[in-house]
Amino acid sequence: QKNMLVWFDPNLRPPPWPGREEMISCMNDMAGKSDIFMPGINEAKLLTGETSPEAIARTYLAMGSKTVIIKLGSDGAYYATNAECGYVKGYPVNKIVDTVGAGDGFAAGVLSALQDDLPLKEAVRRGNAVGAIQIMSRGDNDGLPTLKEMTDFLNNEPEWRKQS
Repeated sequence: QKNMLVWFDPNLRPPPWPGREEMISCMNDMAGKSDIFMPGINEAKLLTGETSPEAIARTYLAMGSKTVIIKLGSDGAYYATNAECGYVKGYPVNKIVDTVGAGDGFAAGVLSALQDDLPLKEAVRRGNAVGAIQIMSRGDNDGLPTLKEMTDFLNNEPEWRKQS
């Protein structure tokens, strides 16, 4: 489809695959066809054999990905295109309740920011924020913030989420 953004988060689950090589080949083929590829660092290391975010990003850009955003857990994320790259720090979290949904929250933050026409660095910053917010709640989407909560969190407001 024309004017359709394709993003891909590999979310590796090796057991269903007939073999490791088939999984790697398929995932890398899809990554090379994506506009935005968002692997976690451990997934990317497994898929490329590279160890640094910079080398991983270069590999996927050479495969055809237009944007690569590598999730680095509490360290934040690394992003790269053929025109720009950089690290965006993660947010400190007082208490991790459940890590399920952190990657999905990250993707929602990035994609919503890009839809709002924010620059890529700011989109990754929003992704880091939503991922951090998500792990402070149980479940895969129960902790997703409202726009106001997310804005308050990004602005370091001490009471960004009112407890009810």
